[in-house]
Amino acid sequence: MQRLLSLLSVLATRFYRSRRDLLLENLALRQQLAVLKVRYRQPRFAASDKLFWVMLRRLWPGWKQALILVQPETVAAWHRAGFKLYWKWLSRHRTRSGRRCVSKELRELIFRMAAENPTWGAPRIHGELRMLGFDISERTVSRWMRKAPRNPELAKRWAAFLDNHREAIAAMDFFTVPTLTFGVLHCFFVIAHDRRRILHCNVTRHPSTLWVTQQLREAFPYDAASNYLIFDRAANFN
Repeated sequence: MQRLLSLLSVLATRFYRSRRDLLLENLALRQQLAVLKVRYRQPRFAASDKLFWVMLRRLWPGWKQALILVQPETVAAWHRAGFKLYWKWLSRHRTRSGRRCVSKELRELIFRMAAENPTWGAPRIHGELRMLGFDISERTVSRWMRKAPRNPELAKRWAAFLDNHREAIAAMDFFTVPTLTFGVLHCFFVIAHDRRRILHCNVTRHPSTLWVTQQLREAFPYDAASNYLIFDRAANFN
């Protein structure tokens, strides 16, 4: 950390140097680094050194041209490692909460009821389970119904539907991107099924139902909406 602070102090003093002096100093330092790279083995980077390059990677577009002792892929790997350590630490110190474990017996009962009663939805199966004395929520029942073993014939019908109506189908989903401050950006996109064309995309830190609705308005203006829109059951779309 002391090395990082000294680099910041050097940066502050360089604001008062002329451009010619900075260019010559940069040339001299690069020549010395080139000699060190040839004569000595690869040095080890401390945690503060890795943090410096991760920050510089986000702030300076030309950071790759300044690399001599390390490869660009290594700097990107440092960022990913820091992201994993941050969320690992956060998960350990966060108050544990969530769903109770569903027993194997109850899961198999949900699968059996869904298979033997194709017209029953989650509310009906949830009510039957409550009458049998099982303490479980309707949302948990719905989640396990989606994981029930599927009939292979249904998969063939679904594939035929996608093939026959590909010009009239669009799909939407999210993917996430980690940031320098270990936050998460949610990237939303809509894609046409026939040519895999990106119809619309946008980014937000806090996706909501109203935000998704506005994105769909922008993706399908006026009468340009597709006949079928495919999406998963993620909470972003509820």
